[in-house]
Amino acid sequence: MIKYAILGYGTVGRGVAEVMAEGREKMSALAGQELELGYILVRRDFPGDSYADKMVQDFSVIENDPEVAIVAEVMGGTGAAYEYSRRALLAGKSVVTSNKELVAAHGSELEALARAHGASYLFEGSVGGGIPILRPLYQCLAANRIEQVFGILNGTTNYILTAMDAQGQSFEEALKDAQALGYAEADPTADVEGHDAGRKITILADLAFGQNLNPQDVPTQGITGVTAADLELAHALGYTIKLLGRAIPAEDGCLVFVAPHLVPMEHMLAGVSGVMNACVIHGSAVGEVVMYGPGAGKRPTASAVCADILDAAMHLNGGKTMGLGQPGGRVAPEGLLSSPWFVRTGAGPELLLAQFPQAAPVYGASRECGFITAPMTRDELEASLGAVEARAVYRVLA
Repeated sequence: MIKYAILGYGTVGRGVAEVMAEGREKMSALAGQELELGYILVRRDFPGDSYADKMVQDFSVIENDPEVAIVAEVMGGTGAAYEYSRRALLAGKSVVTSNKELVAAHGSELEALARAHGASYLFEGSVGGGIPILRPLYQCLAANRIEQVFGILNGTTNYILTAMDAQGQSFEEALKDAQALGYAEADPTADVEGHDAGRKITILADLAFGQNLNPQDVPTQGITGVTAADLELAHALGYTIKLLGRAIPAEDGCLVFVAPHLVPMEHMLAGVSGVMNACVIHGSAVGEVVMYGPGAGKRPTASAVCADILDAAMHLNGGKTMGLGQPGGRVAPEGLLSSPWFVRTGAGPELLLAQFPQAAPVYGASRECGFITAPMTRDELEASLGAVEARAVYRVLA
């Protein structure tokens, strides 16, 4: 028998308990031993709950129980979650998590602890919720030289942009609806400013390129500045707007950033709507691979955590890790990347064509125009703009 514990009983913690119970027979057969829930760490009592007899409020009970072999950390944050993960690994217990903030900030250290104590440290659920992204990246595509990773990595912002695009809502209206539906937090800053996507692309960059980066060094531009005028002109040019996290290997480090992009309507990412996520991986042998599905939520994220519990159970002798790099990776300047740009401006035709002779602008209801530039770096764009006042500037995915 293999006992596991769940740290946290919020949305994902409840999901893990439910999904593990539903799949217990199948997963136990795959593990070769019975999988049994030992404890759930909680901060308060849950009288009448079906798992009340499993609940404890003192982590040391779990830490000191030799029968508990696997700990599923779904608390979130980097405070107690980090402390308990570290203590569990030091006790020789495997740890699985969906906590992208913790993995981005301390994953390399926790992996090293796992290896030193013959345990596993797995975190499939930290990126893409229920979408299998990380295991295919570091395992199934191991023979490839990864050339680029990018995608829609945050369901909240994708829901907002979809509502603005399809229903003509303002950012504020779409955010209010997202909060009412439970897709956005009361304080949505981490989502709408791109920080959540920044943590996820940091993890992807590490597994793809071996660059263990500080998530605080990753440039992030959120969606609070995207307007109906931007979307109108983007559509007229044959594009939509999506918030993308991107990671590209550079000569000295890795170019990693989060920003709104114009995505061609014929590209697969343009059709990713609502709270769905999608990740695109370019490999030297396989070409382009797209992974799509629910990027968050109770049961999708629990699905990934439960798969990691099974994986840890199948590697109790020696453990398993996912291969994060050593700290000290370098984030290359995002300005080095050459790409086409979308520019929205109120400049008159004469001034516009004087600065951008090849521009083919389209005009919107506000009499502003939008156009796509030739590929250039950000510095080159700024130099080319000259006296043209840019009211919005976004990269174009090309």
